[in-house]
Amino acid sequence: MLELAPLDRRIINRYQGGFPLVKEPFDKVAAEFDISATELIGRVDHMLARGWLTRFGPLYNAERLGGGLTLAALSVPEEQYRSVTNLVNMQPEVAHNYRRDHLLNMWFVIATETPEQLTDTIAQIESNTGLKVCNFPKLREFYLGLWFEIGEQDEMNTRSIETTPQGALYSLDEYDRRIVVTTQEGLPLDSRPYADVARRVLLTEDEVIERMKRLLDCGVIRRIGLVPNHYKLGFRGNGMSVWDIPDEKLDALGQLVAGLDFVSHCYQRPRYEGVWPYNLFAMVHGRDRDEVRVKTEQISQLLGDECRGHDVLFSTEVLKKTGLRMVA
Repeated sequence: MLELAPLDRRIINRYQGGFPLVKEPFDKVAAEFDISATELIGRVDHMLARGWLTRFGPLYNAERLGGGLTLAALSVPEEQYRSVTNLVNMQPEVAHNYRRDHLLNMWFVIATETPEQLTDTIAQIESNTGLKVCNFPKLREFYLGLWFEIGEQDEMNTRSIETTPQGALYSLDEYDRRIVVTTQEGLPLDSRPYADVARRVLLTEDEVIERMKRLLDCGVIRRIGLVPNHYKLGFRGNGMSVWDIPDEKLDALGQLVAGLDFVSHCYQRPRYEGVWPYNLFAMVHGRDRDEVRVKTEQISQLLGDECRGHDVLFSTEVLKKTGLRMVA
């Protein structure tokens, strides 16, 4: 399927999170694989260059900072698709963007520092494109977290990870914000990456490590590690399954769906009368569409007669994939 070496598989499988917050993290990780830090850095660099990884570093949670986060969709005429893609992707607040095989054929995530910026970004996209944005804010999070594991025969398994800690919103001070801005596109591929960050934000290496530990503990950082590009790795079955569930049954049934080990995201989102009848969203991943359909059938059986309708929107192209972007 691809030229991914067995050791690279092991590295991806082990370090999608949990990359150590110590002065020489690559040395610590490399020792687990009986290689040098230099070789490990080279392998990560190679996987990034080949597109097998989308990034390496901390994943930030805009909501824990009091920011705005939503899923939005457009119905784009085919002859305008590329131009609209460029207009949407030029917005730094657009973190992810996917083409999906549906009348609503462009789905993107918007992440902003404030809720007001979220409203402004939607208005700007509507103004730039001349199209109506369907906004699907998260009303309830049942589950978020997935760890891809690549087997020796290129099969993919998934396992759950711990959900983000909940609690009071976290307020960044000046130095925290500098750290976020400096690392939001990834960590330096250097034997002492936190020292490199420290030089840029005018702190000591120890202070950067302690501050990042605090951001991780409180959930501002979801995890630190490698982010695999499952499309490039050959796992092209990406289905956004959507379900019409009676509102009074959604709490219990949403938790059941969220408990399935192949569901990476599970949310309640609003319906749009006459346009969109679904209120439960569950992301399902697999090697291909057939595998996703098999897994989706398990959800259907779990929901039984309480499901009044459902659909699966397969993604056919990754249009953009970055993450939260704060402006310095």
